[in-house]
Amino acid sequence: MWTHGEAHDLGARAAGVLAGHGVRAGDRVLLALPDGIAWVAAFLGVARLGAVAVLVNPELPAPEHAFMAEDVDAALCVTGPGLEDRFADRPRLGSDQLLALAPAAEPAAAHPVDARTPLYVQYTSGTTGRPKGVVHTHGDPGTYHELIGRRLLGITEEDVTLSVSKLYFAYGFGNAFVFPLFSGSSAVLVDRRPTPAAVDELVARHRVSLLYSVPSAYAALVADRGSGHTACFASVRVAVSAGEGLPDGLGGQITELLGAPVLEQIGSTEAGHAFCANSLGHDRPGTVGRPVPGFEVELRDRAGRPVPDGTEGELWVRGPTVTPGYLNRPEETRRTLVGGWLATHDRARREPDGSYRHLGRTDDMEMVGGITVSPLEVEAVLRAHPAVREIAVAAVPDGRGRTRLRAFVVPTAPSAPSTASPASPATPTGPTGPTGPTGPTGPTGPTVPTGPARLEDELVALARERLAAFKVPRSVSFVASLPRTPTGKLRRHLVRQGAW
Repeated sequence: MWTHGEAHDLGARAAGVLAGHGVRAGDRVLLALPDGIAWVAAFLGVARLGAVAVLVNPELPAPEHAFMAEDVDAALCVTGPGLEDRFADRPRLGSDQLLALAPAAEPAAAHPVDARTPLYVQYTSGTTGRPKGVVHTHGDPGTYHELIGRRLLGITEEDVTLSVSKLYFAYGFGNAFVFPLFSGSSAVLVDRRPTPAAVDELVARHRVSLLYSVPSAYAALVADRGSGHTACFASVRVAVSAGEGLPDGLGGQITELLGAPVLEQIGSTEAGHAFCANSLGHDRPGTVGRPVPGFEVELRDRAGRPVPDGTEGELWVRGPTVTPGYLNRPEETRRTLVGGWLATHDRARREPDGSYRHLGRTDDMEMVGGITVSPLEVEAVLRAHPAVREIAVAAVPDGRGRTRLRAFVVPTAPSAPSTASPASPATPTGPTGPTGPTGPTGPTGPTVPTGPARLEDELVALARERLAAFKVPRSVSFVASLPRTPTGKLRRHLVRQGAW
């Protein structure tokens, strides 16, 4: 356990170690570290020197690390265990070396900076391709805390935070580092993503009051123990969900399990943290809440014109922490940042009370037979089946080059349908398949599937009952897992390939 004073002292001494390894103001220092005191010391040390911390996931494959180190021209790479052979062409310092040298090092003097001085770079999650480096400044963290941590969540020094999302992601950076740093509260840092059982134990042992996670991890938490409040969560006063939309019904299950409200929000790496959020004072389930104080949100059509309330449009955001641009990508910066507004590529609708209902990404839409289909609508219907744990729907080319909707299903239990390769759908169902209200929609309640064919029939019947014909998947593949980024976001570009 570390106090705030001890952490800041260690950071000042870590700055002395980094300076001894040649780091100077303006240099970029790549941090490939798991969550822990070494990450905190390294970040504070880099900031104290006026250098720029580049926050990367230590579990990325070697080519991704090599790309990021080259992209930022890293002056030094500080790495965690198991990465000793990475970054061989650049100066490297192990986290164990940093922690061993820091206690005896002289604290480095703080380099003068202002609110606009670059502080850190984070990479986008790569849901649609190669990640992009997003620059944030020294003024941003304090703004995250003031607008979200203090105003919306009411964080005080008495709070204890556990974030399933890690420090090297925008969501986790604010949750488990910035908010505790500025509020004087505590954070539980875990060097790997905790399992549902580990979340139980950590919450109970440390009396966690603020729990942050993503929908897929919350779903696993509920699936691991079912609904109904569990005593180990008695200390939790509020939970927050971001990263993707909460599926219908899951928010209520989380609230019942935790005995605390779950507040949905939406943000982006480019905005640094949330720009729309529910709060303790205003929580509208099924929406991502209202604009965070200090942010403006507009819904526009594809031509960039504002759309009226109640009409679906693309989210544009302007606010104090929106990035000045992408690193080394002037063309993408010009396309995404227009007149101070950020094109988020999210679709939404404004509700009468000022809340925004998230409708997916603009690149989520599928084209089937010349008709645009939202896979989220289809997924919401099929997710209601009790044998479905996770689902993704995409337009996948068939053998003749035509695109057909296919549902990729992770069953609720291994003993349900046997899994098939994502590239090989299980028993495709054509237009002559079942049409009646069988399975989960029948009058006798849920049925127990006896195999992949039976469950596929039930899912197609469910879709036909509740959706227009062109939205019904033509086939179903049963898979062990869906392709997700380390933040828990679905990689739809891989789902569309039909294999991962």
